[in-house]
Amino acid sequence: MKDKIFGVLQRVGRSFMLPIAILPVAGLFLGIGGSFTNETMLEAYGLMGIMGPGTFINAILQVLNAAGSIVFSNLPIIFAMGAAIGMAKQEKEVAALSAAIAFFVMHATIGAMITDFGAPDLSGATASVVGINSLQMGVFGGILVGLGVAALHNKYYKIQLPQVLSFFSGTRFVPIISAAVYLVVGIAMYYIWPVIQTGINALGGFVLASGYAGTWLYGFIERALIPFGLHHVFYIPFWQTALGGTAMVGGQLVEGAQNIFFAELATPGIQHFSVEATRFMAGKFPLMIFGLPGAALALYRCAKPENRKVVGGLLLSAALTSMLTGITEPLEFTFLFVAPAMYVVHCVFAGASYMIMHILNVGVGLTFSGGLIDLTLFGIMQGNEKTSWLWIPVVGVVYFVLYYFVFSFMIKKFNYMTPGRDDSEIKLYTRKDVNARKEAEGQNGGDDELSRQIMLGLGGKANISDVDCCITRLRCTVHEAAKVDQQMLKDTGASGVICKGTGVQVVYGPRVSVIKSDLEAYLASPASNLAESAPAAPAAETAQTGAATIVASPLTGNVIPLEQIEDGVFSEKMVGEGFAVEPTDNKVYAPADCTVSTVFGTKHAVGLVLDGGVELLIHMGIDTVQLGGAPFEIAIKDGDKLKKGDLIGSFDAQAIIDAGYRTVTPVIVTNSDSYQSFDLLKTGTVEAGEAVLEVK
Repeated sequence: MKDKIFGVLQRVGRSFMLPIAILPVAGLFLGIGGSFTNETMLEAYGLMGIMGPGTFINAILQVLNAAGSIVFSNLPIIFAMGAAIGMAKQEKEVAALSAAIAFFVMHATIGAMITDFGAPDLSGATASVVGINSLQMGVFGGILVGLGVAALHNKYYKIQLPQVLSFFSGTRFVPIISAAVYLVVGIAMYYIWPVIQTGINALGGFVLASGYAGTWLYGFIERALIPFGLHHVFYIPFWQTALGGTAMVGGQLVEGAQNIFFAELATPGIQHFSVEATRFMAGKFPLMIFGLPGAALALYRCAKPENRKVVGGLLLSAALTSMLTGITEPLEFTFLFVAPAMYVVHCVFAGASYMIMHILNVGVGLTFSGGLIDLTLFGIMQGNEKTSWLWIPVVGVVYFVLYYFVFSFMIKKFNYMTPGRDDSEIKLYTRKDVNARKEAEGQNGGDDELSRQIMLGLGGKANISDVDCCITRLRCTVHEAAKVDQQMLKDTGASGVICKGTGVQVVYGPRVSVIKSDLEAYLASPASNLAESAPAAPAAETAQTGAATIVASPLTGNVIPLEQIEDGVFSEKMVGEGFAVEPTDNKVYAPADCTVSTVFGTKHAVGLVLDGGVELLIHMGIDTVQLGGAPFEIAIKDGDKLKKGDLIGSFDAQAIIDAGYRTVTPVIVTNSDSYQSFDLLKTGTVEAGEAVLEVK
């Protein structure tokens, strides 16, 4: 149960990353626009004549200000769509559209209930939500819609309705059922949400009343959840809902610490940004800009002298990433697994950083990370009077020294094997290292090869349920945790791997979004279906130069050249030479005397080694791996010796077609490089067992 809960929370946390990812650019617009339209600041720097009201530059800055504000004003619907996209297994664009429709329907329903029965007797209960007078549900309302629609989507996006309603089958059904369900949810929320809101307000009041101790605890927990990837689930309610406080800004009730800060940023005349809001954010700055670089210096100084050059370059890169962008995992994961006690100390220091910023009345907010970019935009550019940002470098210098000496002491005292102290066991992997290793093994080291290794490390294609990522981690769900090879995943250049039940997180750092896109593209290509089939023996040992091998058709049907398949991988012969059969019968037979080398777990393909050394792949249908084996029956197993004409298996052609896939079956010589000629002896109608291909 604990592992299942972790898996669900991991998926929920990563689903928040898409809407969170838009906050930096929105914050950039708002930070620049808000700063340079602030007349107090313009007067202080003598810029009124150039950038003051009525100037062209001021007009552009007002546009930037408005562009940033509109994002923060509409976060609920952005979170609704983002959560639906993140939680949907496939057809994510349908989930996004359905979430938007459900969001409108739910709030329109609540609005109608308010009109007919009146607003609940609760302070700040109602608000304008995308122009609809509805309950003040904030981002919670968006998350409720996003997660619910994703669940409906995953259940119904392949639904088959009766023939008379077949037009509404599949993905078309998702927005219909979502609208219907959220009409009912809207009615229910009219009665339920005021009770929930009362509870949230009470909990938020308790958190705010907890004072400095509560701020320390918040910072400690936020950092402690980093290894599990659940920190997004923890801090989002504080940033975006009443749990992080409420405030009247510019005559409007605003909920959530981050929303309060950005509302104040966009409002002229604010004397000092609310510290009750920024207490949940400002603590990141001393930690990420100063503290962790101090830790990096300690790791460097504790490495063996002969290893410092290599380790120093890697640690410098990780430290700069933390300082500039506030992305800390590449540095934190260099000591998390080899010295967990150091990470506990790190969490204690993190909580203290939040608490000290609170005590010193620092009012600097952020978008999602506490690096120099956010400090410049939301601290320095806003001025010390409004933010008290000067305390950050003062405390930061102390934190740098503290991290350096404490970490140095712990590494030496307890002989922690941090990077560079034991080259045989501890190594920081980079993409360059991985590519060099693959090149030495005769691999190309390209993106497909990296994706292939990640796929195999996750237990193979059939073991992968879904793939996503956050800012630094590849986040996957697998069917069987026992099949995951953590060492293989680490060898891909990951700085850490976390497995919890069926949830797997692989830490790559900021480049993870590219890795995730490459992996998804690879998994969607037929090449990934073939990646797990291993040749029975090296080509040099099995191929017989000059001897012809005849390959018969394994099916009754219509033989066509590979070029006519209209599938990039097979038609362009990326996998190898061969032919394809459009079957008219559903039984598959051995095309020659052979040995079974591979039966794919999804039963859609088999690998054979013919007695002449030809390695053959029979791939039943195109992209049919997605069917999970349902339409296929296999009568053989790995290692079986077959005679030409022996039954290999059968398939349900109609089930494949109904699922939207093709039954055309490629027959591929996977060790084509070992042979010189491939002569197609026959095309058109054939019976199973008729000679089709001569291989020399």
